[in-house]
Amino acid sequence: MEEYDKKELLNILAKRVKDLRSQKGVTQEDALNDTGIHFGRIEQGKRDISFTTLFKICQYFEISPKDFFDRDFK
Repeated sequence: MEEYDKKELLNILAKRVKDLRSQKGVTQEDALNDTGIHFGRIEQGKRDISFTTLFKICQYFEISPKDFFDRDFK
């Protein structure tokens, strides 16, 4: 099993969230207004999120948590 440090994991999370938001065609401000989640700090790799926040993000992008982790994570 590959080991990741916290910074690496946050950067992978940041990229995944940013990619999903871009695919949906919404700005960080739109996503904030729609969800109450501050996407800017997540996308900068500066914020570690809780499971409930991850679940809300998945709901917003209409994907399952499994689908969230199927890409970019080994």
